Amino acid sequence: MAKIDVFRRAKEVLEIEAAAIRNLKRNINMNFKRAIDFILNCKGRIVVSGMGKTGIIAQKFSATLASTGTPSLFLHLAEAVHGDLGRVTSDDVVIIISYSGQGEEIRQLLPLLKKIGSKIIAFTGNRDSLLAQCADLVLDTSVKKEACPLGLAPTASTTATLAITDALAVCLLELKGFKEEDFAFYHPGGMLGKRLLLKVGQIMRKGKSCALVKENERVSEVLLKITQARAGSATVVNREGKIMGIFTDGDLRRHLESDPDLTRKSVKEVMTKNPIVVREDMLAIEAARILRERHIDEVPVINRYRKVVGVLDIQDILRTGLI
Repeated sequence: MAKIDVFRRAKEVLEIEAAAIRNLKRNINMNFKRAIDFILNCKGRIVVSGMGKTGIIAQKFSATLASTGTPSLFLHLAEAVHGDLGRVTSDDVVIIISYSGQGEEIRQLLPLLKKIGSKIIAFTGNRDSLLAQCADLVLDTSVKKEACPLGLAPTASTTATLAITDALAVCLLELKGFKEEDFAFYHPGGMLGKRLLLKVGQIMRKGKSCALVKENERVSEVLLKITQARAGSATVVNREGKIMGIFTDGDLRRHLESDPDLTRKSVKEVMTKNPIVVREDMLAIEAARILRERHIDEVPVINRYRKVVGVLDIQDILRTGLI
């Protein structure tokens, strides 16, 4: 096994790849702008194709587009000429990523794409290649050298290609006015989706799990309802079901010390008036912030008419994994 200074060599690799990205700035020209226009005006999908290492970059680019509001699919170059070309229509824009721009698959595929009528954008480091000559638009991804000492393994070239595809995707994202809420819509299963989509009404406790009591009910009756609901408090409502107060174990302890007849009193005499509440349409993550900042474990949930519709407990939020 050859002996090398791994620290020096690793830093050299990073510098070569960083330089490759920096040099790409010269290629942010009208062709880059035209590529954005092609994609924005596309009536179909953005089909991203490649194979080998650039195929992996193509898959990532397609996934980034799809997750940021641009319909896209990945088409493997080799599979395209074995039936998968049927996925492509004349309304699509086909982006082919190939550093050399050559290869049998490309030679076979290009005339078929021309026959279909798709627009073709080439990402290549070889402007004299067959791919560059046949494409409607070429984005130059050439690098001065690979980080691989043999000049064979795609390293700096794939890094540069990844960077230029990210630049394209981010520009598209901003031009479309893509917001956090839109991103969460395409990522409902992830934590970001939960943070931006999950509402209090989806996780709150309701029905028998809530201790809802009227103003004139005795504290003894209220305590029984709290026990039956296995709750930490009772929400006090008026005849219309609108919130009037809350009765917690803290209220019980404070009054029990000074009033031996507490259990015979009406709950409105000892409840906490104007309690902290959250709306059912509030984001769960925002409700979690309120509970944390106010140092409370349970809070009534109201609708826009201030009618109580449930109770949110800190345990309900913990189960979602938000905090």
